[in-house]
Amino acid sequence: MLSTPLLPPSTIGILGGGQLGRMLAMEARRSGYRVAIFTDEPTGCPAGQVADLEINAAYDDKAALDRFLAEVDVVTAEFENIPDSCLQAVEAVKPLRPGRKAIYTTQHREREKLFLREKGIACAEFRIVENLPQLETAVAELGCPCVIKTAAFGYDGKGQAKVNADTDLAEAWKPFEGHHAVVEQWVPFVCEVSVVGARSVDGRMATHGVVENQHAHHILDVTLAPARVEPAIVEQALELWEAVAEGLYYVGTMAVELFVTAEGRVMVNEIAPRPHNSGHYTIDACVTNQFQQQLRAICGLSLGDPSQHTPAVMVNLLGDVWPSELVHPDWSPVLNHPRAKLHLYGKASARAKRKMGHYTVLGETLDEALDSVTQIRSVL
Repeated sequence: MLSTPLLPPSTIGILGGGQLGRMLAMEARRSGYRVAIFTDEPTGCPAGQVADLEINAAYDDKAALDRFLAEVDVVTAEFENIPDSCLQAVEAVKPLRPGRKAIYTTQHREREKLFLREKGIACAEFRIVENLPQLETAVAELGCPCVIKTAAFGYDGKGQAKVNADTDLAEAWKPFEGHHAVVEQWVPFVCEVSVVGARSVDGRMATHGVVENQHAHHILDVTLAPARVEPAIVEQALELWEAVAEGLYYVGTMAVELFVTAEGRVMVNEIAPRPHNSGHYTIDACVTNQFQQQLRAICGLSLGDPSQHTPAVMVNLLGDVWPSELVHPDWSPVLNHPRAKLHLYGKASARAKRKMGHYTVLGETLDEALDSVTQIRSVL
């Protein structure tokens, strides 16, 4: 526990050099904190561009990690796939927020699902499988359709395969051979929503509400804030977020992605132990955004007001929008709109399906913001 709050000019240590670390670093710098980045990416990564110190080394490089830890007062992570040995080394000498348990649990789908089951938190029925016979048994028990998901390093639809009644299970298992996998019962959802919020060192919680997410090719495409769902759905979603945060003894900003069924049930799909793509609208549409909350929580400060002051639609910008790897699009349709905000992540080159930035459009109503998005996308 942090005995006293960390105030500027304390140094925030961030594991990872991507866009989430960049946006957290920008908030920290704005408030007078120093920022140190530890990443296995090359020099000049998105987060490193706005940090006071950037250390580029493998996460198992003890000398480099020791140099990083000597410079910082508290450490957080901007993505979850950090080796556990690194998390343990950090937590042994400096406060790590969120803690190693939360990151270790949520970086691995098997551990995450077992945690949800143990805590009685609603999620799809699932089985853990290690080989083809276990897969055959799982499919027989769960029925078709169902989904095979790799236990580790799965995101944006990677490492997943849908199983239908006519699927050749031996063929479907080949990409997963030699690994643990989770087989999940298919959830016939009517929409996908998420909740982003923060939990402080003293256990207080503040959520940004429920947003609606639309995906394209398994990657988040558009977030509508607030979600177009009934109050009962909002209540269930917020309760599930709080149950996850308490169960993990979480400190920091966290996102929980959820399915909503036709029967009005809400269940957890995935947990992200960090700020989240679906929370980017908070930068422009909330009193306190998700990165400011992350900063407040890890420094032992009280959380800010998370309320949304303006309806908003956030649109992801993938590398597919770029004319070529190094040639930027003409951003005039976004920049010329009076209520649109462009956010680019400083990545050196574009490629298909790579998250390069986003823009958020505000409106007096959600429909007005959606109409503006439609106009911008038709040109961009």
